Amino acid sequence: QVQLVESGGGLVQPGGSLRLSCVASGNIDIFKSMGWYRQAPRKERELVAETLGGSMKYADSVKGRFTISRHNAENTFYLQMNGLKPEDTAVYYCNAILSIDPFEYLWGQGTQVTVSS
Repeated sequence: QVQLVESGGGLVQPGGSLRLSCVASGNIDIFKSMGWYRQAPRKERELVAETLGGSMKYADSVKGRFTISRHNAENTFYLQMNGLKPEDTAVYYCNAILSIDPFEYLWGQGTQVTVSS
């Protein structure tokens, strides 16, 4: 069973940057899509960024600030976060879809991102 492990979270001041990494224990070429979600306290988990095939999709709140990318040789995908705001504070989770029918997916364990002065 492939597993996802995130890293890169932490405390950063407003306007700062962080890069989250999600390392898969297997070949990421098998993933139908890869994405990043976040969940702030007392809020529902929301999609931040997603890559499906060659296309990328971003939540309106992060467009122009966050970038999702992948490095196949390292079985890793990333979320580069620039211009961080306090409202970006959340636990960030990476996600991968293995198949559509049946629907199979993976979650990482989550990494805390805190934006505060």
